[in-house]
Order: sequence, then C-alpha cells, then structure tokens
Amino acid sequence: MHNKKISTLEASLLLIGMLVILALGIIHLQLMPQVPVLLIIALFTLWATIRKIPLNTVTDSMASGIQKGIIPLLIFILVGALIGVWLQAGIIQSLMVFGFSIVSVQWFLPTVFLVTAIVGTAIGSAFTVISTLGLVFIGIGTALGLNPAMVAGAIISGAIFGDKTSPLSDSTNLAAAISGGELFAHIKNLSWSTIPAFFVSLIIYTIIGHTQSHVSLHSVATLIHVLEAHASVSAWAILPIGLLLIGAWLKIPAIPTLLLNISVTAIMILFQGHVGLKTIANVIETGFISNTGNHQVDALLTRGGITSMLGTVGLIILTLSLGGILLNLGIIETVMVPITKRLKSNGTLVLGTILTGISMNLLVGEQYLSVILPGNAFKEEFDKRGLAPVALGRVLEDGGTVINYLIPWGVAGAFAATTLGVPVLTFLPFVFFSWLSPIFSLFSGFTGIGLKKIDTVNN
Repeated sequence: MHNKKISTLEASLLLIGMLVILALGIIHLQLMPQVPVLLIIALFTLWATIRKIPLNTVTDSMASGIQKGIIPLLIFILVGALIGVWLQAGIIQSLMVFGFSIVSVQWFLPTVFLVTAIVGTAIGSAFTVISTLGLVFIGIGTALGLNPAMVAGAIISGAIFGDKTSPLSDSTNLAAAISGGELFAHIKNLSWSTIPAFFVSLIIYTIIGHTQSHVSLHSVATLIHVLEAHASVSAWAILPIGLLLIGAWLKIPAIPTLLLNISVTAIMILFQGHVGLKTIANVIETGFISNTGNHQVDALLTRGGITSMLGTVGLIILTLSLGGILLNLGIIETVMVPITKRLKSNGTLVLGTILTGISMNLLVGEQYLSVILPGNAFKEEFDKRGLAPVALGRVLEDGGTVINYLIPWGVAGAFAATTLGVPVLTFLPFVFFSWLSPIFSLFSGFTGIGLKKIDTVNN
C-alpha cells in the first residue's frame, strides 16, 4: 500500500463517483460493463498522477489484483471448452430430451430450483452447476415458453444454495476459515438464514411457475425429434456428470476435474465416429455450431468454446485490476475504518458487515474478496462482543458470496450471464435466494435469534 494519506472524504467521493459512472453506463446507457470499468481505471490513474502517486504503484496494484483471479479465469476458459465438447457429444441434448419427459410447465421452476440445489450441495460448485445443468434447464425452459430470466433465476438460486451448504465449496470453506469457525459448525449455523431463504424462494418459484405456457405438446415433440435426429442422444450422457460428482467427492481441484472431463468427452466424441480431432479442437476453441435447420434449437445450442468466455475474462481482468487499485492505494480501507467505530449494537454490526460485503461486490467485483475484506475488518469487533466465529461466517456469506451473482461486472454475475445467455440485470429480480439470505441474516442480527455467542457454541 502506498504511503500517501487519503482523507475519508476524498476516498468516499472517489467511490461514489465510481458507482455513478457504473450506474450511468450500465443501467442508463445500457453499455456492456467493460467500457465503464475501463473508464474508471483511466480516471483513477489520472487521479493517482495528480496525487503524485508513482505510476508503477498503480500498475503493480493492478497486477496484484489480477493475480487473485488467475484460477477463476482459467476455470472460465475451461468451462467454455467443456460446454463446447458436451454439445458436440450430445450430452446437453440428451439431458434436454430426458428432461422434457419428466417435467411439466407448472412445476418447472421449483423443480429447477430443487435439482440445482441438490446437485450443487453434492458438487460444491455453483459455477459447475450453472454451466452444465443450467444450460439444460435454460434450453428446456425456453422451449416450454417460460421467461428465460425466471429460469436463470431459479438455476442460480439453487446453485448458490448448494454452494453455500456444501462442505466441498471453496467459498464456504473460505468463510469458515476467515471467521475462525469449524467448517461443519459454520454450515449448521448457516441454516438460520439459508433454510428460510430456501423455502421462501421455493414457494415463490412455485407460485410464479404456475402460469400458462404458450407452447403446444406438438412443438415439444417436434423439438425432441430435432434433438434426436441431430445429436447422439443416449444414457452415456450421465458419464461426464458422474465424473464431476466423483471429482468433487474426491476433492480434486476444479481445473484437473474440468481437464479430465473435457478429455473423456473428447474420447466419447471420437468413439461416436462422426467427427475427427480437428473438429473437436475447433469446438474447444470456438464452440459448437448447431445446424439442425430449426431456428429455436440452433439459437439454444450454438454456444461454448474458449472464445465464448473471452469477453467475460476481459471484464474480470479489468474488474480485478480496478479492485487492486482500490485496495492497494488504501481507498477502501480509508472508508471502512470510520464505519466500524459507529456500529453500537449487534444488529448494526451485522448490518455494517453485510453492507460492507455488498459494497465490496459492487466496488471490487470479486466474490472471495467480498468475504475476506469484511471478515478481516469486523472479526475483532465480533470477538469483543462475545459473538461466535460462526456468527461472523454466516454474515460474510449472506453479504458477500450470494450477492456477487447480482453484479453485472462481478466474477460470478458475468460468468452466469455469459453461460446462460441472459444478462445480469434481466435475471437479477428472480434470484430470490440472493435477495432473501441477507434479509434473514439481518433479522437474526437485530432480534438475536440464531446469533450465536461464544459461550453457546463449540468452535
């Protein structure tokens, strides 16, 4: 961190100006997030020059920010390749055909929410659920005439619930580690907010799912026929999903798991005998191109490949660069310190921690940092008040992890939007679990219900 003192007023004005630019660019002008973020980086660089902060300090800050996101960036690239080969092998198409036979329009949204929640808990990765089952469900939902934003909201909500409640989840382990709580005690304590949020979300999805669809049974039958005629639909589609589950339970890191899955799927394609190595390589690079002649099917299935993720990767690199500037130049810390001193009650402490996590998502756009920074800032205050580490851990998840999916320039939000083909601002109102989790956490904070004290829990 540089040694030039920044006043609280100056830091606050910088952050407010940044949020105004993002709001005007993305919401008002409906620009892609890359341009407003790039403009903010340029303005911060100009500000640093005026403040006589060395430019190498600014660039080093950007580099340190990017370094924190190298693994997620690699995962995004591999997920793009995985989607391409899964489509080429007919895995997504097979799951869609099977799905059409077991779901109804009226029960589709709650079914999506439940299935993604269950699989997410088993795998421990919201990204994996969104990029695999998410694609299947978004395809089926669109074909059934449902609003893609609602379907995306149910997919993401279920995936987040699974990610939060799984001992295999990176974000859950991180929150437990930062707060100092034991992992399974942390997961158990999460239930004070996750269980109410889960059931209220399920009720809402059930209610809004009971709407009339404009699709006919004949249209669905036609769609199934097209899928079966142009893809290798078979029960072997379960194999790659089984590999994901096995990799999760063996605690194999995401990158080797994805590489193994891509390799096995490529071998499956070769055994099908329809295409050669060159075609597979092209699919990995540029994605799968559907040529069924059916416009609806082709629009759904033409996706994947490394290049499909490059826009998201570029956005994340810019966002992480900006985050590095905000952190290493002391702008965020300068604003946070006065806040911690004004939180008098346990309720306001929980509120302050959640708002800080939300702010980190808005300002930095990185899911892990939205847990790490508030955790480090408020841990001492939680300890002073006799609150258990699991109390802090739950608040960090409810204000940090779940909110990142609602931020257009956030790592998780950008990933979900790119993968599902639905903009963040479009699906944002329907990710009910992300909205409800902090609300129930605040209820716990102000009422004391479920707010664990050090002497009431064994950590």
